[in-house]
Amino acid sequence: MHFALPPRKTSRPPPYAARNQGGISLPPALRNLLRSRLRLAVVGVLALITLLWLRGGSRGARGAVDLPKVAIGSGPPVVIVTVLDPKANPAWAQKIRTNREDYAKRHGYLTFFPTPTQYDLKRAPPTWSRVPALRHAMTLHPGSTFFWYLDSSALIMTPTLNLQTHLLDPTRLENLMITNTPVVPPDSVIKTFANIKGSRIDLIVTQDKEGLAPTSFVVRNGEWAKFFLDAWFDPIYRSYNFQKAETHALEHIVQWHGTMLAKLALVPQNTFNSYASGPASEHDGQFKEGDLVATFPGCDRDGRSCETEQQPYFERLERA
Repeated sequence: MHFALPPRKTSRPPPYAARNQGGISLPPALRNLLRSRLRLAVVGVLALITLLWLRGGSRGARGAVDLPKVAIGSGPPVVIVTVLDPKANPAWAQKIRTNREDYAKRHGYLTFFPTPTQYDLKRAPPTWSRVPALRHAMTLHPGSTFFWYLDSSALIMTPTLNLQTHLLDPTRLENLMITNTPVVPPDSVIKTFANIKGSRIDLIVTQDKEGLAPTSFVVRNGEWAKFFLDAWFDPIYRSYNFQKAETHALEHIVQWHGTMLAKLALVPQNTFNSYASGPASEHDGQFKEGDLVATFPGCDRDGRSCETEQQPYFERLERA
């Protein structure tokens, strides 16, 4: 006697066949009810998100209207920025502050004294803090036109010299600019541009006989300055093992990015960054009476003391 065999099951189910996952099968009416409630919940969430977005956008628009825009040039013309080590001798740090504050008060400028600990430098040397410090100062004083970074290793020695007439006036700057010269002496193939108008310059810096010298430099407030400082502070540069940290990073940027070099003016070192000691430019870098600034590069390293080296110059200022 033969019995009919059930149809043989294939190991290859047809495309899109529903697979039994061992779950509980719900009645169709209940499944439809759950689907409808899920749709309502999704619609409700989307409506709530849209409402919150519209309310937030409305407040943001009102805030943008109510917040006054500060025009560059509407505030004090110059802000002097000096980063101070919080571990430094407080008496010496106060002398540095007073040196800048007296000068600023005389000419209607402002001062700003942050510390390296205010900025997230990761594992970069604290000298990098000068870059975010300038960005910070621009945020605090958006109406000012120029921001002068002056390292704590420097002293203003001729307080009667006004930075605007001494350096920043476009005609004066054009007369001072060193054009068609290697950015990094003595033989860099990248040279400063010629025939640039002083009014188009946004970064003013000096060089000593080893390279650029950003112990004293000026940045003009504006979108280019923000772009420049953000590029300079890029994590790639901070993590790269440059021998001179931010100084070599700056040299790299201005040599290999035309948008930077086109806004750069090199001026004689004794204009606002004369060296009382160190690798001064052979032509115009050594400090002499009447120079605006005396700088002591590296006085805070290798067992040296800025306080000790600057003391005779503080005494000279007191006598004056």
